[in-house]
Amino acid sequence: MEQQTISSTSLLLQSKLLRKIAPYTLAGYSRWRQLVDSDGAIPARIKALYVAVAATTKGYVSMAQRELKRAHQLGLTFEEASAAAVVLSSVRGEGAALSFISTLEAEYPPGSEGEVPMPEIEVGPEEAEQNFLRYFGTMPPSLGKLIELLPLGGDAYYLMREGTINGTALGPKYSELMLVAVLAADYSPLASVHINGARTAGATETEIAETIVCTVLTSGLSAWVSGANAMDVRPG
Repeated sequence: MEQQTISSTSLLLQSKLLRKIAPYTLAGYSRWRQLVDSDGAIPARIKALYVAVAATTKGYVSMAQRELKRAHQLGLTFEEASAAAVVLSSVRGEGAALSFISTLEAEYPPGSEGEVPMPEIEVGPEEAEQNFLRYFGTMPPSLGKLIELLPLGGDAYYLMREGTINGTALGPKYSELMLVAVLAADYSPLASVHINGARTAGATETEIAETIVCTVLTSGLSAWVSGANAMDVRPG
């Protein structure tokens, strides 16, 4: 495992107070950072992006900025980084998405491309329903209720879900794992849905574990426990 520089982003490890009073804590935390900051099953640049996304969901803007800068220094492209804006729009809504977009545009200054028209995408009859069935195997009750009571909402859910998983430069596997990072950072049991989605997209157990470790940096040891439990939840 190639060691990457950690001192530039890990302010916790630089704390004089913690170095004095918490040697065990910092010794442990430095090992989590080694797992995240090094190329492993997942490239370090992608894991840095996952930390930035998890930090954004927790409201830790300065941490998100540091981690995205580190990801950029490790070779993360704008196209890869911008995938987080798509994912956050779907899984954490407008506030989180706009917060990340501000961080993104500060790190990758946009050019002057002028006005961009609002996209228009038609959804055919039963297109959303068939998409859900292909992905989940059976219709989740929550989505069945949405289609039954608010068909336009069913189309909305389908379009955002499809764009999040299949519409980014990261591709389905890393997009699913980013969803895992967001959900694990908030200790959500829904992480299991996207853990299984990541497996379907080709993710290994080690890749899933490394993703969850990224959220320990934003959400503490409980993020690992919650995420590891979600790994054991299998469909059916």
